[in-house]
Amino acid sequence: MTDRRPGKRQRPHIGAEVVLDSPAFIDPSAQLFGRIRIGAGASVWPNVVMRSEMHEIRIGARSNVQDFVMIHVGYRTPTIVGEDCSITHHATLHGCEIGDRCLIGINATVMDGARIGANSIVAGHCIVGEGQVFPDNSVIAGVPGKNVATRDNSAANLMNARFYQTIAQLYAAGGERLSAAQLEQLDAMLAGKHAGD
Repeated sequence: MTDRRPGKRQRPHIGAEVVLDSPAFIDPSAQLFGRIRIGAGASVWPNVVMRSEMHEIRIGARSNVQDFVMIHVGYRTPTIVGEDCSITHHATLHGCEIGDRCLIGINATVMDGARIGANSIVAGHCIVGEGQVFPDNSVIAGVPGKNVATRDNSAANLMNARFYQTIAQLYAAGGERLSAAQLEQLDAMLAGKHAGD
């Protein structure tokens, strides 16, 4: 059990103002400081750090925050992540807003006041600068980030979020490898996605 007394620092650190709304999985190495809300079915993976000394951080239902992600608030802005999002390995979110069903690629950075519309993808290593705003269904890439395509990415992004929900349940139960039955279930989900393309 985490000691929530002021001045105590233990791993995991889940601060006194952190609200856990029935998340699927919080890794023991996660460090959560300040006012944070983790939504139902969401997952927080190894070595994630979230800090909210002012404003707030919100992680929407069924979203996953993957290994080594750093989330902080901006000087004037909270960090809001919508539902069914994947914030992938080593990404940095800083005082920005991410719409529902988005995927933020490996090592991408989204800065203060930026807003990413629903169903969008931010490519790996992309840097979205302060105050940049992108509409729904954007594919954003480059340094600085630019809208390089427009398409509805919701099905693929939702599939990725569902995959992470499955493995979050596995890890929460103490497992580390998917069973043959779980792999078949994932294959069926993927086949259903491709059939509807």
